[in-house]
Amino acid sequence: MGKPTLLVLAAGMASRYGSLKQVDGFGPHGETIIDYSIYDAIKAGFGKVVFIIRKEFEDVMRSKFDEKLAGKIEVDYAFQDFDLTKFGVDRVIERSKPWGTAHAVMSAKDKVNEPFCVINADDFYGTDSFEKMAKFLTSEVSDAHMSLMGFEVGKTMSDYGYVSRGVCEVSAAGNMDSVTERTNIYYKGEGTDHKIVYNENDIEYDLDPKTRVSMNFWGFTPKVFDVCLNLFPSFVEENADNPKAEFFIPSIPDYMVKHEMADFKVIPTSSKWFGVTYPEDKPIVQDSISKLISEGAYPEKLF
Repeated sequence: MGKPTLLVLAAGMASRYGSLKQVDGFGPHGETIIDYSIYDAIKAGFGKVVFIIRKEFEDVMRSKFDEKLAGKIEVDYAFQDFDLTKFGVDRVIERSKPWGTAHAVMSAKDKVNEPFCVINADDFYGTDSFEKMAKFLTSEVSDAHMSLMGFEVGKTMSDYGYVSRGVCEVSAAGNMDSVTERTNIYYKGEGTDHKIVYNENDIEYDLDPKTRVSMNFWGFTPKVFDVCLNLFPSFVEENADNPKAEFFIPSIPDYMVKHEMADFKVIPTSSKWFGVTYPEDKPIVQDSISKLISEGAYPEKLF
């Protein structure tokens, strides 16, 4: 197989963060979190990066990435917008934001023809994740066998508010039985009562800290685009009057598993994920990156 592609979800508006965190600086020379992901991806053997963005972000993103990545990795852009006709929807639906992460992935369908990895722009995943995913995408992946990185939910939390995670059920063989997007996971209690819970329909449920979750770090083939295009029109019709409805990535693998179209290997990692959801997360991320640099995991200046 040839080199895989890295698909970076960078179209979000970061409402809880308060600014465009995709291009915010966290490293000692203003490096973004995306910079560290791309650095790891290049080392792991990825051949191209495609940024999925809103059209109005294009100039800012190009000024941040085009020049410094020239000659290091191929760079391209795809745009997530409100034009649904290209996805088989023949009417206009008024919304304040696009239709979610799987809608974003579909926006890159004309840019990717090889196995690819999907990540969030504002999540720091670490070298181990990219090395394991690159190996999978170059030696193991097929239309019937795809993957996700499985993080322990207890190593992905924020101390400052709720988070969204794709909660996985994992088989004895290490494959995903199901994945459910939980959009309201948070810490509750103090001391010995301190625990992780998620809220659904105003009911709280406990969540084991070692539960494997998806951090939107998926290993796909272009077959996924076909499945998305098949499911999206009916999703839109069913949710046309719900401005908060989102077509999430985990619903696609979940559908494929339940309909025996593919299995998804859960690639385990004990790495501690970190990212920025709230402004208070920024100094924690900066300190974490500084520590990794001091340990020799990254050079002080990436590019």
